[in-house]
Amino acid sequence: MAVTSDIVRTYRAPREVVRGLLAAGVREDRAFVFLIVGCILIFVAQLPRLSRLAFEQDIEFGILVANSVMGILIIWPLFLYLIAGMLLLVTRLKGGALTAYQARLALFWAFLAAAPLGLLHGLTVAFIGPGLQANLVGAVWFGCLIWFTWAGLQAGRDS
Repeated sequence: MAVTSDIVRTYRAPREVVRGLLAAGVREDRAFVFLIVGCILIFVAQLPRLSRLAFEQDIEFGILVANSVMGILIIWPLFLYLIAGMLLLVTRLKGGALTAYQARLALFWAFLAAAPLGLLHGLTVAFIGPGLQANLVGAVWFGCLIWFTWAGLQAGRDS
């Protein structure tokens, strides 16, 4: 099934989607692509906000974009690999039989599936500015990321 269809299905049944991804076998390349595409989408989501910031504070837009590339496309993937390792450790301490791949896939898929809300958050901050609306959209984005990750870990535990 197409990734976009799986992303939409994740908002209804995240466990089923992750079960289907796990049924395809161990595919580190696929998990890595999920992570990188999610990071690229979040980077794109930041561009309108960075444009607004550059205009309001008279900062060079190119510098803001370069810093964003460094942070989102280089540091975030490393950080998310670290978080996946910590999730694996926590589930193992609680007696789970999760594999490292299952933990990575659950987190990376959750990150990609929640990326549309990240795009909405970026647009909200760019057009409305920081405030209650942006915080609410950010909270929904973060909540979905946590929900999808938890459901993915449960699917990994069940398989």
